[in-house]
Amino acid sequence: MNHRRIFLIGFMGSGKTTHGKVLAKKLGYRFMDMDRYIEQENGMSIPRIFESKGEEAFREMEKAALTFMCREDQLVIATGGGAPCHLDNMTRMNRCGLTIYLYLPPAALFQRLRDAKTKRPLIRGKSREELLDYIGKTLRGREPFYREAHIVVDGMNLTTERLIRSIET
Repeated sequence: MNHRRIFLIGFMGSGKTTHGKVLAKKLGYRFMDMDRYIEQENGMSIPRIFESKGEEAFREMEKAALTFMCREDQLVIATGGGAPCHLDNMTRMNRCGLTIYLYLPPAALFQRLRDAKTKRPLIRGKSREELLDYIGKTLRGREPFYREAHIVVDGMNLTTERLIRSIET
């Protein structure tokens, strides 16, 4: 396997960070979470960035983070859920690394997000119906970008071994 950078993309709750950390360890790579990197570089949380600077500024920060990450080697990157959908980021990720879409159907994403111990800012306070609606609408808008990934894997009961096999084939 000769992939210098592996980008895990997908909707929030799809397992990008969880699988990314384990995959990086198994491959002997470093792991980076794009959102955590942006928070560290800017000294504020993602919700605070959105609140104080707006989405456009945040998307520029994602683009800058991607530029940095594309210069690093032996890296597994968990992208933000919306990162592939803005500023030609998906094309850039496909050029500088291997992209893997961790696909989960809306019902599975709903269950994971509803049952998560920490509530994500974009879905905090949403009713069951609002959350289902948000997931469906947002996923429909993002899916065309996610499907540009080099590899699409079924995220249901995904194991690191299965993820590694998908990379090797």
